[in-house]
Amino acid sequence: MSASAPQRAVLPPDIKARKGGAPLVVLTAYTTPVARLVDAHCDIALVGDSLGMVLHGLPSTLGVTMEMMILHGRAVTRGLSHAMAVIDMPFGSYEESPQQAFRNASRLMAETGAPAVKLEGGQTMAETIAFLTARGVPVMAHVGLTPQAVNTLGGYKVVGRDTEAAKVMADAKACEAAGAFSIVLEKVPQGLAGQITAALSIPTIGIGAGVDCDGQVLVVDDMLGLFTDFRPKFVKRYAELGKTAEEAIAAYAAEVRARSFPAPEHAFADSLPGKSAS
Repeated sequence: MSASAPQRAVLPPDIKARKGGAPLVVLTAYTTPVARLVDAHCDIALVGDSLGMVLHGLPSTLGVTMEMMILHGRAVTRGLSHAMAVIDMPFGSYEESPQQAFRNASRLMAETGAPAVKLEGGQTMAETIAFLTARGVPVMAHVGLTPQAVNTLGGYKVVGRDTEAAKVMADAKACEAAGAFSIVLEKVPQGLAGQITAALSIPTIGIGAGVDCDGQVLVVDDMLGLFTDFRPKFVKRYAELGKTAEEAIAAYAAEVRARSFPAPEHAFADSLPGKSAS
């Protein structure tokens, strides 16, 4: 029996074609080792600007720069052979004009090798999305809670209840009409997310938006439990690696202080003295 052909890399048209099919699996990735783990099981590895908070200790995503996204984007694409990398456009890199957005999106793609970018905003960003897609930049849109607008929204709250629902629906439809190949719905009520999913011809990817979306995304550090004090309602913990890591570090520190590590099996023996020539 001949060896099976390697699985080809996922591209934006593949994601768009998955509408209504098997749910899309998406996780964030910020480093090469994590990208390799994600690659084996996911359709998309999202290099989210959440890296500013997760890896760099920033209070929000607003301080993330293009240089940070390029650095981590390169690391992630090195670790992928199947899953598609999508790079977040950081705050301030696309809002000024479609031309500014194209300069920065094309730079992200050229310098990381990622085939798509993601940007936040609905109706106000439709012109920019259309400008980018017409020039060969595939765009994943993002509506509902948009973290880069946290100061305007007044916090990381659910978006789309009551009178807000019509706006979120209109934002999603505007992104679709502008040419986005998929759209993230963040912290949108489950019923509204289901209605948006049914109304669009492009896949919806939910985070805190319920089970009716065409796919789901989580921050990988959240679902692995690497943060022991951060438990948002919409995250299921599939492991508690933070607790395990803390216990391992404590054990290491105790053994170093007790001089029980390194043990003889962790050390190298002295070389035997060489014999003198006869």
